[in-house]
Amino acid sequence: MSDHDSEGYLGVARKSMEKAGVKVGDRVRIETSQSTFEGIIIPRAEIGSDDQHLVVKLDNGYNLGIRVSHIKRLERIAEGAPVKPELPTTSLKTKSGLPWVSILSTGGTIASRVDYHTGAVNPALSAKDLYTVVPELGDLVNIRAEVLFSLLSEDIQPSHWSELAKRVAKHLSESEGVVIAHGTDTLGYTSAALSFALQDLPRPVVLTGAQRSSDRPSSDAALNLTAAVTAASRGPFAEVVVAMHRTPDDTSIALHKGTKVRKCHTSRRDAFQTVNADLLGEVKNGQVHMLAEPSSYHSRDSKRELRLQPKFDPKVALLKSTPGIIGDLLDSLIDRSYHGIVIEGTGLGHAPQSLLPSVERAQEEDIPIVMTSQCIWGRVQMRVYRTGVELVQRGVIPAEDMLSETAFVKLMWVLGQTRNSDDIRSYMLKNIAGEITDSTRRSQFQEKVSE
Repeated sequence: MSDHDSEGYLGVARKSMEKAGVKVGDRVRIETSQSTFEGIIIPRAEIGSDDQHLVVKLDNGYNLGIRVSHIKRLERIAEGAPVKPELPTTSLKTKSGLPWVSILSTGGTIASRVDYHTGAVNPALSAKDLYTVVPELGDLVNIRAEVLFSLLSEDIQPSHWSELAKRVAKHLSESEGVVIAHGTDTLGYTSAALSFALQDLPRPVVLTGAQRSSDRPSSDAALNLTAAVTAASRGPFAEVVVAMHRTPDDTSIALHKGTKVRKCHTSRRDAFQTVNADLLGEVKNGQVHMLAEPSSYHSRDSKRELRLQPKFDPKVALLKSTPGIIGDLLDSLIDRSYHGIVIEGTGLGHAPQSLLPSVERAQEEDIPIVMTSQCIWGRVQMRVYRTGVELVQRGVIPAEDMLSETAFVKLMWVLGQTRNSDDIRSYMLKNIAGEITDSTRRSQFQEKVSE
């Protein structure tokens, strides 16, 4: 058996395939002591795959790992038979009267195309691929597509935010809106970064992703992408937003303000929630419905001139205050010449007395420290208790009701614009992209508790 025939399989797993005369892409029947399964042997794509399992794509679209030691019989049913036919190709034709939308890809599974013969998930790179994966797009918009990166979202860096902001600015000059396909894990960081880098937007910028890959029957990829395109082309707002499922079912897609959104669940389709603000809107039955007050967002205005400010300082750290934390951790960041630090404090914005000497040292060296809260809802209020007062006296900047990740990104952006201490404080306390609300909603926490 060649390496291609056993792609990704090693050791015990490969020997079991060789013994049964089975190769990747074959349709097989596998009998265990518990059940019998039929499906396609697919490659082991994971880095560092073990050699104890065979992975089979079942007819329902799910992948199943079966431990080799549990297999009583492995039998090839057909050679290289696909589970289902390839998706039909769609001719790439522009339609007069439809708006143009740019779709920029950074990676993730939102618009991936599945090869059902091998089980591989390939990115849909071109406009034609996107029409093929989600043919409904052809009835909504004309697409300009560009692949910027092919990265897992955890590998996206501040330098990527800068490049992405520049490309968005270019596409906004020729499209009614821009959609960004992005992995979900750091989607909130990127949406915050673009919210600061793209000032005075004339049209919508919509980030979207998929919690479940496009080869699963429960995938949210197609609906999220369709809703994002709808919002980008027809939404009355000019904001950076995140478009993801509002509910576990397919009832509607929520539109979250880019600086107020957090991924709150590892796998649910409605994992993203707006925190400390009203939900901006939703896409339901193909229509964009605004839910927030008009005064809380900018309206679409093609005559508004975009201000591009894409610089970010990567030398910023986010430190979580924990019981027993010692000043050495803060000192190490200062010693490594970090330019700014965000502390995710407890409660109203507190950190233990053990950090005070290090905070003083940071102030002496003109390193700004910003305080957020580990609580999801509410705002920092550092003049209620003694510890908070002492931190403020040592120059710590309260982050109001900003999410920790938003404050982290904002400090990177602020330091990319200025290194003047007074200006940094002024910027951090100023509401620039909806990251700070005048008064935190009192009812939102109760709504979540009652769900």
